[in-house]
Amino acid sequence: MEKKGKFVRMSLVEFTGWLNANRFDRQIGLIQNHHTYIPGYAHFKGNNHIALCESMERSHLERGFAEIAQNLTVFPDGDVVLCRSFNTIPAGIKGANQNGLCIENLGNFDLGGDVMSDAQRKAIVTVNARLLMRFGLPCDTDHVVYHHWWDLNTGQRTNGSGNTKSCPGTAFFGGNSVAAAQAGFLPLIAAAMGAATNPPAPPQALFQGEVNTPSLRIRDKPGVDGTQLGAVANGALLAIYEVRNGWYRIHPTAQRWVSGRYVSKRE
Repeated sequence: MEKKGKFVRMSLVEFTGWLNANRFDRQIGLIQNHHTYIPGYAHFKGNNHIALCESMERSHLERGFAEIAQNLTVFPDGDVVLCRSFNTIPAGIKGANQNGLCIENLGNFDLGGDVMSDAQRKAIVTVNARLLMRFGLPCDTDHVVYHHWWDLNTGQRTNGSGNTKSCPGTAFFGGNSVAAAQAGFLPLIAAAMGAATNPPAPPQALFQGEVNTPSLRIRDKPGVDGTQLGAVANGALLAIYEVRNGWYRIHPTAQRWVSGRYVSKRE
């Protein structure tokens, strides 16, 4: 494991342990898959994972982003770097960021570009599988998605028509279409998940809510005397599992509460 500021480089085993050990307050409903295009394989030296993420962040800041766009970056050697916090909405796909988690796979995976290494191929499949399992999501093209499927102007899902990027690449696991994902990508993820390793269905939320204040504090009990555990930003979608005296529990099992006064119920 290597850490520099918010960037944390992990092996697949370390990432799986981290994912299972941590609690997340933002509701995750889909996993975005991207390719970086630039930087690509020619820029990766085997030991500059975090330096490349810092370079990407500088580029994203120049484009007006608040920080690096993606939550995760997967590298050619199979290592993973944590980037933007999982509790922060990514800047990955216009129209699909609100409850999305953004994975950037380092490389140019358009036809004629980089040839994906076996280590990265395994890591991409494994990371998608672990995320689906961790957040209780099914393995389908409503929950594992490609940037190519959204129109850049309207933010509407078009499944590849209109003004789109080729991302995550025209050669990404056989192509960037919905049909290609169903034929060449999802079966690998499903196999990695394994029917026997699927977790039991998580507790059902009562409803969803959207944060309507710049920063909403999370406390360890329902009241202003509770210890602050963190905060969620304006616009974040939360799953509400219990209501008590105007306070909402936002975790299926842990005592993590927010004031209902600053959460708008979503129908």
